[in-house]
Amino acid sequence: MALSIRVAIFLIITCFVVLQQNGDAQKHKKSEGLLMNCRFDRIYQLGDSISDTGNCLRESLCGTHSSCRRYPYGINFFHKVTGRCSDGMLMIDFIARESGLPFLNPFKDENADCSHGANFAVAGATALSVESLAEKNISMSFTNSSLSVQLHWLSSHFKSIDSPDEKLNNSLFLVGEIGGNEFNYGLGQGKSIKEVRKMVPEVVQTIIHGVKRVIGLGATRIIIPGNFPIGCITSMLTKFQTNKTTAYDEYHCLKDLNSLARFFNHHLQQAIVQMKKKYPNVILIYGDYYNAYLWLLQNAVSLGFDKNSSQKACCGIGGNYNYNSSRTCGAAGVPVCVDPSTHISWDGIHMTQEAYKWMARWLINDMLPQLNCQV
Repeated sequence: MALSIRVAIFLIITCFVVLQQNGDAQKHKKSEGLLMNCRFDRIYQLGDSISDTGNCLRESLCGTHSSCRRYPYGINFFHKVTGRCSDGMLMIDFIARESGLPFLNPFKDENADCSHGANFAVAGATALSVESLAEKNISMSFTNSSLSVQLHWLSSHFKSIDSPDEKLNNSLFLVGEIGGNEFNYGLGQGKSIKEVRKMVPEVVQTIIHGVKRVIGLGATRIIIPGNFPIGCITSMLTKFQTNKTTAYDEYHCLKDLNSLARFFNHHLQQAIVQMKKKYPNVILIYGDYYNAYLWLLQNAVSLGFDKNSSQKACCGIGGNYNYNSSRTCGAAGVPVCVDPSTHISWDGIHMTQEAYKWMARWLINDMLPQLNCQV
């Protein structure tokens, strides 16, 4: 009798959890077009490969080394290589579309129309300068276009606009995600998590300094994204995989790496809180990429992702996670999965268009109340 009661309780709880997850998924399916209520006429993006729509492709150093300049990148939606590190659209593309605006053109495209905003993000970029990283014995040969360089481009762009202050009243700025590559490069070059952790305060202050510069240019609505749960990222799961089951959490993510990401995010959030006190008339919003990604993992099946491939790369080869750092997506002989929309990870580092779509919807729902738009 007692066993039957326990079984009944278990079934009730299971059904409740499933219904709750399905309901949560349905809620985010209804977010289309909500950003149109904000009436943004321009969006400006700074950051790295999570947001780059083609700047790296146009840089001699970056474009030469980037795998994102090769097929099969862009096979979805665009059906050609655009410089986006995905099979198709990125989060910023979905945010622009949900705002009723065209996709943001890369600033480095000299013939691009920037009347609706511009994208300054560069794949591989860091918050810290190349010189600052070199002092920490972290080499950076991919691109020199750190956050300070992107901010210089942004400032130059505004100098070419008549009455820029008036035109920024209805603009949205995204400062990041940036700062994550410092940790990726450091860990990839043999630094311990403890060593990388010491960089967090400087990285956060560099980002905050960048936000202050954007405010100085006239920005009044700014999103400052945090880092992903990097212990869930395919490349990290491959590099740091271990037989110790205690190293993984319930989502099969590496606990220590996620702890590093949370440490960074906590410092960034605290800095944003302090900034809000100094700039009460500026809307500053923390972009919670960490919890958006966890939500994606939790609801992967109900969102249409293959439960057996949620942490495997779609475009990749070899190993438990279909990822090999020496034979990455775009290299000769590296295959692509039949249906990228069933995968969260595109190439082991970046996400698929389908995953970015759901991330964007979660973030829009999370940030919209803070944007003070008429909904």
